[in-house]
Amino acid sequence: MTEAKKSLKRTLIGKVVSDKRAKTVTVLVERRVKHALYGKIVGKSSKYHAHDEKGEFHLGDTIEITESRPISKTKNWVATRLVEKAITA
Repeated sequence: MTEAKKSLKRTLIGKVVSDKRAKTVTVLVERRVKHALYGKIVGKSSKYHAHDEKGEFHLGDTIEITESRPISKTKNWVATRLVEKAITA
């Protein structure tokens, strides 16, 4: 039986907020969660450092990142694909 295995690694989609470092992009992932006590929908965000080997992702791009082994002290994610290119004026 040849079935496509579902990856156990987490994937997130976020916006590149910094591409200044070599082979690294900083990705802002925003999510909406319900407040535990009050029930109001609240926006929460997290920043992740993702490995970008070729330097193909730039400021403002929306990209997908996938969990990986630790690459450095702060990098545990790899930039996998471009979801939407940034609009440049």
